[in-house]
This record gives sequence, structure tokens and C-alpha cells, in this order.
Amino acid sequence: MGCFKIFLIVLVIGAFFITNTYQLQSYEIQALLQLRKHLEYPVQLDVWENYNGDFCSLTSTLHMSITCQDNSVTELKIKGDKLVKLSEFNGFAIPNQTLSEGFSIDSFVTTLTRLNNLKGLTLVSLGIWGRLPDKIHRLASLELLDMSSNFLFGSVPFQMSRLIKLHTLTLDGNFFNDTMPDWLDLLANLTILSLKNNRLKGQFPISMSKITTLTDIVLSHNVLSGKVPDLTALSNLLLLDLRENHLDSELPPLPKGVTTVLLSSNTFTGEIPVEFGILNQLQHLDLSNNSLSGTPPADLFRLSSISYLNLASNVLSGSLPNLLHCGGELGFVDISDNRLVGRLPSCLNTVSDKRIVKVGGNCLSLNTQYQHSEGYCKQANSEKKRITGKEIALLAGVIGGILIVVVFLLVVLLVFLRRKHARNMVDQRMLPKVVQRSAQPGIPSELLTNARIISQGAPSYRVFSMEELLEATENFDQLALLGEGSVGKIYKGRLENGAYIAVRSLNVYRKYSNRNLKLRLDLLSKFRHPHLVGLLGHCIDGGAPDDSTVPRIFLIYEYVSNGNFRAHLSETSPRKIFKWSDRLSVLIGVAKAVHFLHTGVIPSSFSNRLKTCNILLDEHNMAKLSDYGMSILMEESEKAKGDDFTSWHMTKKEDDVYNFGFILLESLVGPTVSGKGEAFLLNEMASFGSQDGRRRIVDPIVLTTSSQESLSIVISITNKCISPESSTRPSFEDVLWNLQYAAQVQATADADQKSDATSPS
Repeated sequence: MGCFKIFLIVLVIGAFFITNTYQLQSYEIQALLQLRKHLEYPVQLDVWENYNGDFCSLTSTLHMSITCQDNSVTELKIKGDKLVKLSEFNGFAIPNQTLSEGFSIDSFVTTLTRLNNLKGLTLVSLGIWGRLPDKIHRLASLELLDMSSNFLFGSVPFQMSRLIKLHTLTLDGNFFNDTMPDWLDLLANLTILSLKNNRLKGQFPISMSKITTLTDIVLSHNVLSGKVPDLTALSNLLLLDLRENHLDSELPPLPKGVTTVLLSSNTFTGEIPVEFGILNQLQHLDLSNNSLSGTPPADLFRLSSISYLNLASNVLSGSLPNLLHCGGELGFVDISDNRLVGRLPSCLNTVSDKRIVKVGGNCLSLNTQYQHSEGYCKQANSEKKRITGKEIALLAGVIGGILIVVVFLLVVLLVFLRRKHARNMVDQRMLPKVVQRSAQPGIPSELLTNARIISQGAPSYRVFSMEELLEATENFDQLALLGEGSVGKIYKGRLENGAYIAVRSLNVYRKYSNRNLKLRLDLLSKFRHPHLVGLLGHCIDGGAPDDSTVPRIFLIYEYVSNGNFRAHLSETSPRKIFKWSDRLSVLIGVAKAVHFLHTGVIPSSFSNRLKTCNILLDEHNMAKLSDYGMSILMEESEKAKGDDFTSWHMTKKEDDVYNFGFILLESLVGPTVSGKGEAFLLNEMASFGSQDGRRRIVDPIVLTTSSQESLSIVISITNKCISPESSTRPSFEDVLWNLQYAAQVQATADADQKSDATSPS
């Protein structure tokens, strides 16, 4: 009888836990299904319909993924196809653009907050419209929020300042049209802030200069005005992008570690600060299309890391030193359309140096039709000075007039106040009301004080144990083997928290010391870019007791689920084969990644094994380059002796350009034709010059989905990339520009074609 009672108790407890588990899953499933209804049943979520299984086990697609932990949804990604094609939006539903008039963003966010364990939320191109409700702050666990390419307008709600765990905030491509938020410093863990392509106005918030965790500030294509404050306190800042605003101050002081500064198309004035000449990590500087004056600092050209320097379309004057020294990484310089005079320094001479230099529109002593006479620049400068004098006189007159008016108003006000005082009403009518904005309701001070700094939008790099890898791959079971490349086998694994990983087993042919190897791994761990497969960590197996040599290491990467680029060019899977615009998107992503490897890290990484099969695609078809940086670990590219890791990398960028040229070729002709070999393809390049030749060799999918102009642009840059003469090959900056231009041309052609198809006959 006692055993029977124990059995009943166990049964009841088990039923209790089962019921609770079921209720938890059912609760979140209902929230997900309700979200699908709010989004008006997008085709990307058709897989949810009549689905009776575990939503946490749903296979991720190109446009949807759900990540769970402890039976709760922790990450939700939904990417739609409602691209923003409007220049203006007035806050009302638009047929075939936004969700319908019946959509309620307030109800939608209320449903979202039922998923109260969400850490990552991505809702992109879904036609969501309206003002973002204050209640978004109820997602208290949120660390990443991306609602790009929707129709959000008005202000970014202040209550978002309560999301103290938030480290990545991306609201690009919306219609926010209020002033720039001045409370962002309350987000103590914020590392990535991207609000580009909105209508935000007002000044650059001074409070932002206090967010020392920031690595990326992207506020381009807004209507910000006024002054940019001193940013030197932002010691972690790497990227500052303020292009195409109305900023009109002098250039701000910048932190020494910044690598990319994009301030073009504003109205910045004054001289370029000499302090810019000591930004030794700076790689990419664009100050074009402003009103900067004076002579550019000579130290700017000799920065050790600078690779791109654009000072075009300002009012720079004077002459550059004859003995100007250029940094070894400087590959692109544009000083055109200024008022520079004198001789062009030898290091900017394109004949004697392998760099692109644009100098037209100045008064330099060059034998070219694109230079003005020296007198033109001197006259322009003197006219500027005279105009400045007139402006000063006019300004003095205006100020004098304003002072007279102010004095008059003060006298009137004094009389008025005396009369009020006589009536004993001063105390009631003149009390100041300045305390409201200083309060920050709902933010406990202890939370702000004790807030933990979270990672910068990507998992932090760490050392894995051999036991973890054995468990994740089931002892490196053959069923987990993804493939075997030139640098070792790759296995798929699953960590204890449910995250999938790719594990590369790497035999290091040269026996490095532990110290040497860890230095190299530390360098490799710094390669973080959206279009690189993320390196999560490493495991060193079998290090000798005396710390002398290491026979084998494992590199642990994020798992990228949608196959490689080559598979999407193949006729063997016609439903997955990419049309021309999709191929361009992949090529642009890879070009950005390689440009980063060449210019975004020190030392640079060359010889990056560029092949279509090494370009992986995630669930959103975003390209991610794998096998990069292997030259740091493999013997084949070793030129250094001992532990001199500053000379690990190869010095020939042109090799990567050449290999990328063959990726472009394969994108044009498909893997079947490209499989005939390099010599055949080089022979056939001449065929691209005629329509008949193109029809014979270019992939039919490309021919039917591309415009002639877009195709010609890519064919031209491909031809340059595979030039036999390495010195004539373009930089990746040039390659990337051409691909982006080709994509823009194609998008215009597609829009025109769609317009023609829908217009009445």
C-alpha cells in the first residue's frame, strides 16, 4: 500500500511538470501564431500554419529562424520582402507597400512582449508601420534589436532607454523624423548604433560622447545639423559614419583607435586638424564634399594604416610638400576639385607608384587639361577672403541690430515685471519650470551602476576544451563530417546550449611554439565582419609539456546553414539558382569582406583562398567568406623567422584580386563552364565583347535577369581583375565600387521593367 501511494505521488508530480512544460510551450506558440496574424500571414511564415511540432525544432529558412533555450524563445528573426521604395512617408498605410490599414503596431508590440525571454529580435522588410510604442521596453532581456527597412516614423521612444542589456540597436531605412535621441547614454552596454537612412534632425547629441562602449556610430543620410562634439572619450570607437547630413561645425577631435571615418557631404568648415595626423589606426577617411579650407596636414598621407583618403570637393589651398611621404598601405587618394597649387609630390605620382590618385580641378603644375591656371586658385582664394570680410561687416551690423532690439525688449519686460510685482503676482507667474527633463523616470540607479557590458553584437572569442568538441561532434562521427578542404576536415557540431558550430581540424605543418601559435590565433580572432564566417574560438590539442610545439589545433566557427555560393549557381538545383541581382548581392558582400581583410586589420590578411565554394550563405542569403586568414597559421605563406608576427602576411594584394576575378567569372558563366579550366576561360573572355559571344558563354539565367548595362560593368571589372599584369589590377575599393554601381543600375532597370509591366496599355 505504501509503494502504491509513492507511485501516485510521483505520477502527480510528473503530470504537474509535464502540464507546466506544455503550458509554457503552448503560451509562446500562441504568441508566435498571433504575430503571424498581425503581420498578415506573410509567405515567409507559411511553415507555421497547421504545425503541431516543437517550434524550437523548426528548420531555419532564408527568411525565418527561431532559437530557443530552456523551452523559451530567445531569438526571433523574420525577414520579409516589402522593400522600402518611398522617399516620403506620412504615417498612413500605403497599398502594396506597408501592412494594411487594419495593422496595429501597438497590438503587435503587446504580443511581442509575451516572448519575455527574447534576447535577439530581427524584423526586417515586413511593412511594419506606425510609431514605435513605449511598451517596447517590456522586452527587458533584449540585447539585439533590428527593425530595419520598415515604415516606423515619429520619434525613437524614450522608454527604450530602459533596455539596459541592449548592445546592438539597428533601425536603418525607416522614417523616424523627430530629433535625434539625447538619452542614448542610458544604454550603458550599447556598442553598435545604426540609425542611417531616416529623417532624424537636430544636433548630434553631446550625451553620445559619453558612451565609452560604442564601437560603431552610423547616422548617415539624416538631416542632423550643428556641431559634432569631442569624441576622444570613445576609446572603443572603430567606425564613425555621419555622411550626408547638414553638420556645419569644425571637424571634431577623434579617439586614437578609430579605423573608419566617413564625414562626406556635410558642410564642415575650418582646417583639417593636425591631430588627425596621429590617428595611427585610421584606414579609411572620407571628408569629401564639405567646406574645409587650408592645406591638408602632411602627416595625414603618411599614416601607417591609411588606405583610402578622400579630400575632394572642398576649398583646400596651398601646396603639398615636395618631399611628402605616403604610407605603404595608401591605395586611393582623391584631392580633386580644390584650390591646391604647386607641384604634385612624387609619392602621389600614379606613374611611379601603384596607387589611384585623383587630382583634377586644382591648379597643380601638371601637363593636363584638367588643371586650372595658378592664378585661378589665387584669385578664388582672395575673393573668398574679401567675401569673408563683407560677411563679417554684415554680421556685425546684424548683431548690432539684434542688441538694440534686445535692450528695448528688456526695458519693456522690466516695466511689465514691476507692474506685476505691484499686483503681488510675481511669485505665481514667474516660477521656473526646468526640472522636468532632468528626471529619468523608471530607471533605478543601481541598475545603471551595475549594468554588465555585453559583447559587441557577436559571441565573444573563447578557448574550447577537447571534451566540449568531442561531445558536440559525437567523437567526430563521420555523419558530422561536412567536408574536407585543403586545410583540414570540417565537422558540424552542436553545443550544450543548442547552438550549432562548424569545427575545423587543422594540422599545423610547421611546429610553432605555444606562445607563437597563440599570438597568431589572437590576431585571427580580431577578424570580425558581417561578411566573414564568425570565428568563435579554438582548441589546442596535444601541446608538449615543455610548451615547445603543438601538433594539432581546432578552429570553431559559427555554422552557416544555407550552403555555398557555387551550389546556388548550379543548374542541378534550378529552384535555388540565383538570378543576377542575387549574385551581385553576394559578390558585393564578399568584396566588402576582402576589402576589410586588406585594409581593416593590422597586419593585413592576403591570400584568402577566394573560391565560390568558400563563400557560404546564411538563412537570409547573406554571403559569409570562409577559409580567410589561413595564411596566418599555415606554413605556405610564412616569410618570417621566429616570432616576428608583423611579417606573417603576404604582400601581394593582387593575388586576391585575381582570384576574385574568377569568382566574378563563375558568377557570369556558371560552374559548368568555369569547370573547363582557367586557360579556357581566359581564352573566352574575348567573347564577352559581342552579343553573340555573350549568348554563347554567359549563363542563361544571367542573360534573362540582367540589364545590358549592369552586365557590361561587371564584365569590365572582371577583365581588369584577371589581367596577367598584377600592377594593372584594380584595388578592392575599385572592385567594390563597380559592383555596387552595377547593382544600382540593375535595381533601376528592374523597377522600370516592373513599372512598364503594371502600367495600363
